[in-house]
Amino acid sequence: MAVALTAGDVLGDAPVIPVIVLDDPELAAPLARALLAGGIRMLEVTLRTPRALDCIAAIARDVPEAIVGAGTLRCAADASAARRAGARFGVSPGFTPAIGRACQELALPLVPGVATSSEILAATEAGFRALKFFPAMQAGGMALLKAWQGPFGDIVFCPTGGIHAGNAADFLALDNVACVGGSWLVPADALAARDWPRITALAREACALRG
Repeated sequence: MAVALTAGDVLGDAPVIPVIVLDDPELAAPLARALLAGGIRMLEVTLRTPRALDCIAAIARDVPEAIVGAGTLRCAADASAARRAGARFGVSPGFTPAIGRACQELALPLVPGVATSSEILAATEAGFRALKFFPAMQAGGMALLKAWQGPFGDIVFCPTGGIHAGNAADFLALDNVACVGGSWLVPADALAARDWPRITALAREACALRG
């Protein structure tokens, strides 16, 4: 029986959550094992490809040590499909009360996306306090996160969008940043070449971003 998670657990597990775009279920389990070998077990597979749900199902079935989640949830139907595929958490690019309720009814921990103070208020009113700041760099970056520390001191964020190995540590140094999200852990060329040692090395480097 899988242990129940909270969104806070998801954000607090490692300094980086990989944002994974994957469309080949045969690559899903080897990729998950490569990331696990580097110390990353929270894996966000985005619903951006036709076979993303199959990839989530493959990881859930074949690599139970990993904790696979579904990203790019845009509606209640996405949340339901992700849950059926075996996702153990969800990440959305924005927030609506409908998707919040759907995830709560499914017992699917949700990290909803926000980019403004009003969106934070809507998400927290619905009970969410571990949030994705997206698109982070385009919406205000570190300056906005610092400004939010005053009125939203009880909220933790996962900035995503424009985060990379060169700026991740600066974001992680902020008190209200629990982790960052980024695609650099799974480069498209490494995935295509099945270069699992390279992906493991990138995961190790990510884990070392916060000592």
